[in-house]
Formats: sequence, structure tokens, C-alpha cells
Amino acid sequence: MTTATSPQLPAALTAPAAQPGQQVNGKTTAAAISSDFETFLNMLTVQMENQDPLNPMDATDQAMQLATFSGVEQQVQTNQLLEGLGAQLGLMGLSDIAGWVGMEARVDSPAHFDGSPLTLVPSPPSTADKVELVVKNAEGTIVQQVGIPVSSDPIQWAGVGGDGTPLPSGNYSFEIISSSNGKFLSTDPVENYSKVTESRSEDGKLWLVLESGAKVDATSVKSLRDAG
Repeated sequence: MTTATSPQLPAALTAPAAQPGQQVNGKTTAAAISSDFETFLNMLTVQMENQDPLNPMDATDQAMQLATFSGVEQQVQTNQLLEGLGAQLGLMGLSDIAGWVGMEARVDSPAHFDGSPLTLVPSPPSTADKVELVVKNAEGTIVQQVGIPVSSDPIQWAGVGGDGTPLPSGNYSFEIISSSNGKFLSTDPVENYSKVTESRSEDGKLWLVLESGAKVDATSVKSLRDAG
């Protein structure tokens, strides 16, 4: 019997830093800084070319403007350096979770059924005294609704319909309907163990592609286990 373990996320995931080049008002901060840099340079050049020879720019003011110019230039260079470091950290994180491919991740996502039982992990409210498992196919049609124990222990779903006929292979989603003393409490999603087929780095995040084709944020994975 395989044992599920909590996944160790890369440091780039667990302690994200502000990303240079992040979108702000339709353009990246790096582009904005570069634009300010060019504007400042043009303004300073025009100012010096058109100053009154009989009343030239005060030396103190000129020194302050030159200091500002230097500061803006340094900010641009620092920003470019941080962008490079951010890209390297992203690649390191992707390398770390590459080892998850081929394992089963506990996620809240549709699962692919190929005839082998699926492990489901329901989480009913503590006040519930009745819980029903609702199974839907890829089209959202309910194909099964059956009572299950009022417990958060994992259960095995065999993929057999109410008439005992095996359900066809495909993607299925799961939820539970909980009640107490005959009164409805809540409808909640049911997590399952799905096989990881690919890891990706997109939009500054690390993603996992599951056997069902679903893509989930790597930080949403509750636990991992060897594929059974």
C-alpha cells in the first residue's frame, strides 16, 4: 500500500517575490522605467541646449538633475538583473517538480477513469449525519448518486453504475451532498488522486497537467503518492 506524502514545493513557490516586469496599467514596469529614463534624458538635453547664456542653470540644480539621471539609469539596470534572476528561479522550480510526473497528486479536479478504481477523499461537515456521493461525466450529467460513510477517510470508487454496469472510460467529477436530521447542509467538491503527466511553468507559476487533461496550480496539491 502506498503512502501519501505532503509535496515539498520549491522555494520559488512557497516564498514568491515581487516579479520585475509585472503588468501595470497595460505595460510592464521595466518598460515604464525605460520610458521614463529616455524622457528624462531628452528633457535634460533640451533644457541645457536652450538655457539662457546670461542666466545659466544653477550648478546645484544641475547636480541634482544629474544625480536623478544616474539613479534612474541604475534602477533600469537593477530591474534587468532581477528579471534574469527571476527567470532562473522559475527554471529551478520547474526542475524540482519534474519529479512529480508519473506520481498521483491529491487534487480538486476531474479525474480520468480507465476501468481501474479511483481513490476519492471526501470532506463532509462535522455536523453531517448523511452523505451522498454524486458522480458526473464530462458533459456534467449525473451518472451515479449513492450514499457513502460520513467520514473523511479515502474511499475507492469502482466506476460501476447503479445497475452494476461498468461506466465507460472518460473524465468524471465528484461532489458530496451532506445533510443533518433530514436538512440540507452543503454541497462540496471531492478531492481525488490523479496521475501527473506533465509539469509546466507559465505566467510566473508552476502547473501540473493531469491524466484527465486538467491543469492545476502546483501549490494546490495536498499530497503525493506513487502511482498504484
